[in-house]
Amino acid sequence: MKPADFRRIALSFEGAEEGSHMGAVDFRAGGRIFATLASVKEDYGNLMITPELQAAFIADRPDLYLPIPGGWGRMGMTHIRLAKADEDSLRGALHAAWKLRVEKNRRSGGKKSRTPVKTHGQ
Repeated sequence: MKPADFRRIALSFEGAEEGSHMGAVDFRAGGRIFATLASVKEDYGNLMITPELQAAFIADRPDLYLPIPGGWGRMGMTHIRLAKADEDSLRGALHAAWKLRVEKNRRSGGKKSRTPVKTHGQ
């Protein structure tokens, strides 16, 4: 898969928006990041998931997923190797990250104020 595929799939989820943080493309639900292309130069997409889900993804597909180095990885932030991903695995991983973000937003009760670069459906 390519970064364009990552973008297309990430923006296919309800309410998904494309933004930018520190010069990197990110994807948000309710104004909060669920995935990024911050490591695209290394051919990775990044998923904001839980440490438990990260462990399950890596156990299932160590060829496809790896933790982001350092503290971010220990918090569940996970690389997906774009060159090894297929449509189904990329869609499933992005959907999991999006769903976690939507559920967390629902529990916290609000949208972070932010102006997106691109909104799904535009």
